[in-house]
Amino acid sequence: MLFHACPVCDTQRSSRRQFMAGLGAIGAATVLPAPAVLGQAKQALIDTHHHFYPPAFQKAVGEWEQQRKVPPFPGVADWTREKAVAAMDKNGITTAVLSLPSIPGVWFDTGPEAAKNMTRISQDFAADMRRDYPGRFAIFAPLSMLDVDVTLKEIEYAFDTLKANGVNLQSNYGDKWLGDPFYKPILEELNRRKAVAYVHPTVAACCGRLSVGTFPAVIEVPHDTTRTVTSLLLSGSFARNRDIKWLFSHAGGTIPMLAGRIDSFYGQRPNLKEFAPLGIFGELQRLHYDTANSTSPPAMAALLKLVPASQVTYGTDFPYFPLDQIAGLRTLGLAAGQVRAIESGNAMRLIPQIKV
Repeated sequence: MLFHACPVCDTQRSSRRQFMAGLGAIGAATVLPAPAVLGQAKQALIDTHHHFYPPAFQKAVGEWEQQRKVPPFPGVADWTREKAVAAMDKNGITTAVLSLPSIPGVWFDTGPEAAKNMTRISQDFAADMRRDYPGRFAIFAPLSMLDVDVTLKEIEYAFDTLKANGVNLQSNYGDKWLGDPFYKPILEELNRRKAVAYVHPTVAACCGRLSVGTFPAVIEVPHDTTRTVTSLLLSGSFARNRDIKWLFSHAGGTIPMLAGRIDSFYGQRPNLKEFAPLGIFGELQRLHYDTANSTSPPAMAALLKLVPASQVTYGTDFPYFPLDQIAGLRTLGLAAGQVRAIESGNAMRLIPQIKV
């Protein structure tokens, strides 16, 4: 089945530079501290939200954007492995976990076979980066997700051959969010492997005008994380797959703000224990969330009212956003142990293969 990305909303990226220019320094603020968690003595900074661009993927992205008259994003067309490592060195990033950006995904409107080929190319390229720069990279392996049998083979190759550290999913594929029954066999296999499943949002194919004149990353991207988390929750996917270790981007999108609303509609259902054994809030508190482009005081205050700091990892969304977002976290009034845990301790617990 061929899925299509969102050509209407993609054109809205033209205001991207204006948005980036408007990002100011994050001011100091205080949030109520979450329970203290263990850090480690050696200072380290692990980026769990770090994008990479195999040459074939990079070329396809450029052609895809050119066809839609989408201005290229600075840092993407000229990305190289060497520049990525240099940027990490400059900003004190000890290790970065590689993942593909989710717009436009791996299929570029050309179908499952192309997606399968691009997935293999990308998995192998990530493995080469990890081999060539020992200790600097870990891998969230991309999956094509358009054909169940193909995807199961991709999982096997990623873990058994490449020794990937987790998988890289999108929030939806052709308007099928991750709680859709279509993905049940895939989630069961990830659960069997006790895999880390990192989820990056994309935009719904259906409704480009929902962005109300902005480019999609402003409104639609965070809301799509919320859609897929809610679909996984209400479908019982979280309840059935207790051994998947979930990591969601951008502080969970709008989940911290909408958790209470979800609970008010579903928290008293007679069958609650079937899809949310720990209750709505309890299920959301089991998940992990990164800080990419979410270190503003209001965003972090909302997230840390929902979950303890032990569920939060440092992420940047590089190269779309700078690598030095840790400065914002260090002005939030958190305990030193909480900051160290977000900087690296939580990522090392989530991905124990990372050694710093």
